Amino acid sequence: MNVKPGIVIRNTIQPGDMGYITYLHGKLYAEECGFNHTFEPYVAIPLAEFVKSHTSKERIWIVEKEEEVMGSQAIVRFSDEQAQLRWLLLHPEIRGCGIGKQLVKEAINFTRKCGYSSIFLLTLDILPRAAALYTSKGFVIAEEKKTCMWGVRLTEQKYEMTL
Repeated sequence: MNVKPGIVIRNTIQPGDMGYITYLHGKLYAEECGFNHTFEPYVAIPLAEFVKSHTSKERIWIVEKEEEVMGSQAIVRFSDEQAQLRWLLLHPEIRGCGIGKQLVKEAINFTRKCGYSSIFLLTLDILPRAAALYTSKGFVIAEEKKTCMWGVRLTEQKYEMTL
């Protein structure tokens, strides 16, 4: 799927994607939020499980610019009734042009089509642009908790949407 010249969003997993998605998360969250190296396993372990055994009720979106991975998002089955939106991240070079909005819209539509009754995601209060995107699409904060992980004190937020 083309969203703007030079940018493609695909749903197939190719060799190197898992490593690059993990790298992109580790690198960008370290630079932008001060996370340490322990964040990468948080991304890599469930991503590896997804890559090995995802079902037709799960999907990944991989964003490429000129054949380089620049972002991702996935819908992962949490239970028969609930899906989780995971790994939504865009490289700064392609932020601000509507790709995130399109990805979240597609994730919600896919989740509805699969018959889930709700969708949730986990994010952090230090990501206000992400929060604005989620609330603009109908997500509401269901829970907040203070924690210390990835070398930083954070407030984790759970956003939910009933479909």
